[in-house]
Amino acid sequence: MVYSVRMRAAQGGRHEEGGRHISGAERIVPYDKVEQTAAGMLERAFTHSRGQADFINITIETVQPSRIQQVPLLPVYPSSSLTREEGHKAAEHALVAAGVTPSGAKQGILSLSSLADSMRGAMLLCAVTGRRLDDTEDRGIRVSRMDIENEEALIERLVKQGIHNLHVQEALVLASKVAAGPGVVAELCWSDDPEYTMGYVASAKGYIRIPHCKPLGNSVGGRIFFVNPAADRSLLENYLQHQPVLVIL
Repeated sequence: MVYSVRMRAAQGGRHEEGGRHISGAERIVPYDKVEQTAAGMLERAFTHSRGQADFINITIETVQPSRIQQVPLLPVYPSSSLTREEGHKAAEHALVAAGVTPSGAKQGILSLSSLADSMRGAMLLCAVTGRRLDDTEDRGIRVSRMDIENEEALIERLVKQGIHNLHVQEALVLASKVAAGPGVVAELCWSDDPEYTMGYVASAKGYIRIPHCKPLGNSVGGRIFFVNPAADRSLLENYLQHQPVLVIL
């Protein structure tokens, strides 16, 4: 038996009552690592660069191994940009190459750039029109119940590429799950951590790291899932939120 351990942290009360999102984390671990994993998540919530959380929710639930779906780790590719404008152009190009229309890509970048504060989850946007498809407002669609099958092997691979840090490690696991989702065309994301300006575009073709997606010190970030207009949204949202996934190398 393994366990899904999930943390959500906010400042100013619960997310549902207007609290400001601080941090979140996801792991799937054996019984003997549950306590250590939960303690690490608690420490993260109290010491995050976005501020100290005053509401922290840690959820632990059993997962039947037979329910776990395996998906492949996305290959990682670099992209170069020196300014925020160049970063957004690189993101637009990568989205179009993944199958999003030019107008849809522009709308997605505008949607993230216009956020007043970070969302807890992701927007669902039509890959053709760029129109928002979900009705979750600033909550967004969460991606949950996921982990890497072999963390040491992932870290070794990222170190060889000179890009290992927790941001990349966690984002790559999430992006790999999302890219395998039914109807997903691409993902656009940049972090809400003020010290981290890197973003990425991910799709079944790979994970493209894009520097300078936001100004240094800016604590507003978010993510968008571009989906096929014919996608079954109920099926997709159930996969993203409830399907346990292990990413394999």
